[in-house]
Amino acid sequence: METSKAFHNFNRTAVRSNSLYGRYLIAESDTNANELLVEELPLVYGPKCNGPTVCLECYSPVIIEGCVVDQCCSKCSWPLCSKCSDRGAPYHGRWECSVFSQSKAKFYPVLCDAIRCPQLDCITVLRVLLAKETDPDRWDKEIAPMEYHNEERRKLTDVWNADFVNIAKYLRGPCRLANRFSEDLIMQVVGILEVNAFEARTTQGYALRCLYPITGILAHNCVPNTFRTIHPSEGFKIRLRAMCDLEEGQQLQHSYTYTLNGTSQRQEHLKAGKFFTCECKRCKDPTELGTNFSTFKCSKCDEGWLLSTNPLDSSCYWKCTICTFKTSNNAIQKALSVMQSEVATLQAMDPSPQKLQETEKLMRKYRVVAHPLHFIQTGLRQNLIEMYGRVPEYELSELPDVMLEHKEELCRQVLRVLDVFEPGLSRTRAMMLYELHVPLVLLAKSGFIASILTADALKQKLLDVIAILKECVDILKYEDSETQEGNLCRVAQQAMDQLIQSVEGLTVAE
Repeated sequence: METSKAFHNFNRTAVRSNSLYGRYLIAESDTNANELLVEELPLVYGPKCNGPTVCLECYSPVIIEGCVVDQCCSKCSWPLCSKCSDRGAPYHGRWECSVFSQSKAKFYPVLCDAIRCPQLDCITVLRVLLAKETDPDRWDKEIAPMEYHNEERRKLTDVWNADFVNIAKYLRGPCRLANRFSEDLIMQVVGILEVNAFEARTTQGYALRCLYPITGILAHNCVPNTFRTIHPSEGFKIRLRAMCDLEEGQQLQHSYTYTLNGTSQRQEHLKAGKFFTCECKRCKDPTELGTNFSTFKCSKCDEGWLLSTNPLDSSCYWKCTICTFKTSNNAIQKALSVMQSEVATLQAMDPSPQKLQETEKLMRKYRVVAHPLHFIQTGLRQNLIEMYGRVPEYELSELPDVMLEHKEELCRQVLRVLDVFEPGLSRTRAMMLYELHVPLVLLAKSGFIASILTADALKQKLLDVIAILKECVDILKYEDSETQEGNLCRVAQQAMDQLIQSVEGLTVAE
């Protein structure tokens, strides 16, 4: 068995280590925004844990009828879609197929309505173990030093025991690998993947996870300074770029969690999955860098805002900025839990006029309790932005100017937050810019038709939109052209070209 040739390109970066971060990356020289920092292929990639039954080559859902796998590998009988089976499934064949064939380890389909197939949890772990055998030097230098937090993970008894049985015991038992891999080694690999792997998607949008030896050691910050793209059409090669200008020696950072969550939600995610408390500047600031992203309205006065006295301490209290009112962090978290439950109920609905109207109602309801830029309100704005122009009764051709102006304002408010948390190269920013350009164009044309805008004013409005689309394209041009983001880049480019032609037509008419 041969492994794929290792591919690293990180000439602009260097690996450093200390007691706080372990191993991490720095910029070796001053670096401009958008410049390439790291480029590498994954050591391996494979199915995510706790996922459904998927093809072990392309990760598409596999048909199961009557608890029988309708699509499987002709050699080992593990899940493969018919298309990948016909092609020979080279990646599956390179790794686990021979192990299952030789051991006669059977795949047992789960019930048709099950959303989780625990038997597939061993696949990516097994691929890492086989890669270790193929290239032990690379394992020693790049993979073994990765964090895996087994002591902390062992305290999560249910999760640890499930992994131990479904992965370690299974590989050493039915797969007959006891003489090759110890229980400790297998659980180390489980931890390495849990802590360091990145989620990726195929060109068809199916989820998987990849282990990158270099990019995987990036430090965390809730305001990242790097931007990564994963290219499924190039073997899931990852490219890491500077999100903003970097100084020589500056630590490279990305976010291990969702940047548009509030501090308590980010901290909870990091403690549960990455086993550390983030002490970045944003997390320590009660106002989250001036955005008031987790701030509540004081219930005792008209002008005051409730801020945490210590965002990193769950036993702290929250105090009004104007009056003397104080409340416990526990009370705040209970209120948040109720709000999040209401939001989750809405999100479970299919896109419809009713969902849009109920989302607007919820935003109005929360105005009296949360800051306008609170993360709950920001999330609702994102939902509304996606629905305006796309659901029945609210298609773009039917939206009056007042609703177009509303969508514009929704986009600008989300962008205000992104300006702080994801400055520069940001996939979310690019998508928001694309959403913003549509109401701006329609409002400009409407104003011109109504003789509210002169030809010169229309031209300037369109030039402003062209600049917005150019920024969108400049971000998305780094995405894999075969992905949804790559397709959006082409659509944005076409829209920009059409507007440029319109402006040129106005110039000629003058």
